[in-house]
Order: sequence, then C-alpha cells, then structure tokens
Amino acid sequence: MKKCFIIVFVIFSSLYSCNHDKSKSSNMMKELNEKSVNNPNIFVVKTLLFSKDKLPISADLYEVNGLKPTILLCHQAGYSRGEYKDTAIKLNYLGYSCLAIDQRSGNEINDIKNETAIRAKDKGLPTDYLDAKQDIEAAIDYLYSENGNQPIVLVGSSYSASLVLIIGKNNPKVKMVAAFSPGEYLKGVNVTKTIKNYDKPLFVTSSKNEVIKVVDLLKEVNTDNLTHFKPSFKGIHGSRALWESTDGNDQYWKVFQSFLNDYK
Repeated sequence: MKKCFIIVFVIFSSLYSCNHDKSKSSNMMKELNEKSVNNPNIFVVKTLLFSKDKLPISADLYEVNGLKPTILLCHQAGYSRGEYKDTAIKLNYLGYSCLAIDQRSGNEINDIKNETAIRAKDKGLPTDYLDAKQDIEAAIDYLYSENGNQPIVLVGSSYSASLVLIIGKNNPKVKMVAAFSPGEYLKGVNVTKTIKNYDKPLFVTSSKNEVIKVVDLLKEVNTDNLTHFKPSFKGIHGSRALWESTDGNDQYWKVFQSFLNDYK
C-alpha cells in the first residue's frame, strides 16, 4: 500500500505554551487523578497528511514526553480539529499523545478553521460525511506508522463517530474505538447493520436525550467489550461532552479514562 502522508510543518508550541495560562494548567491538573503525568513536556506540531485522493489534510499532533501518538481524534459536522484543542491537552496529561485532524466535511470551531474543507471546496471536491472517510483512513495509516506499526485508538464525534465505528470494525490498524453521539448519519449506509457483531473494545456515549437512539444503533454489537455510558444528566452532543464548559464533563471523563486505561 502506498503511503499517503508527509509532515511539512515544525513545532509551533512547546512545554504546554498552547495559549493556556498557568492557572488553567494548575486547575486542570487538580481535576485529574493520580495516574496523570507529572510535569509533562507537551509539544504541539502542525502536520500535513495526504488523503487517498491526494487532498492535503491539516492536523495537530499533540505529543507528551516523547511518547508515540496512539489516539486519532475526529471532529463533528461543521467543525475542525479545534474541537479537540483542550481535550487533546488533557489527554496529554493523562499520558497519551494524539493527533487531531481536519476532515473535508466541516467548517470552524474554537477559532480554528477547517483547512482541509477549504482546500476540498477550492478543488471542487465533494464534502459530504462519507467523503471524509478516506481522510480518517489516511490518518489511521499515518498514526499507525508513527506508532511503530502498533494499532491505535480511534475517536469520533457525531457523524465521524459513525464513520469511526464502521472504519474501525475490520481495520487491523485500529485496536479500540470511542464514539461520541454516533447515529444513522451516513447516506446510503446502515450503520446498525454494518457494526453487527462488533468485537473490538468500544466506548460509546451521548447526551441523555440521544441514549435511546444510540441503544438501538448498538443493538447487535457484541456487549462483551462494550462500554456504554448513559448520562443521567442532560449532557451534550458529540465530544463536547469532554469540554470544561459542559456540565457533567467530569463524569464523561471518568468513564472514558477508565476505558482507555483498561485497554492501554
């Protein structure tokens, strides 16, 4: 298989500069448990990958203490890699290096524009949800290679949660999947049937009002390796569940972190 990626940018932030002040860093550390990384060296590297159709994919690599990246972060509809601006740093403090990408279906969030989507539109390429599938697959190939050919953790939000479910099922480069608010969002694809008999470690969550639909989506998944967090509080759609601004984010984090640690 031909490799479809290169890195073209260099480190632009280090030692947790990343536009976070010391007080916020201190508060974040207090929220994390004893398994957190003490005094981490965090580097954020802007990276460029190439999708299967040669479209450049913008990404941010969040590396902590020189650890190889193991988590791929995929955003929701209308968003960008900026969805994980703070989440990725928190994952760094938990001991995980990760990569957040711009898929070609998206726009802007947290003052970060989706550069991949802009390029796709400039080239006249389609930017529907399914069109972003190849972007995620190319990023998996890249992260797998960077990680010494070890399987990775695949994380999706909303439409990309559905994509990571179907991509991760049979991809040997993916060892576990986390899906925040997956659903039947993909035109022409029955996600429920596609993920039948899922046998990889799987973490799924959503807002409270989405729980019933998510349960139905997962009705034929192998429950032996399934962690389904059903919030008793309102919650929120997608990976925004992990944002500090979301009520109950600490409960989402507790279960998500436990899942990551169980299969680390």
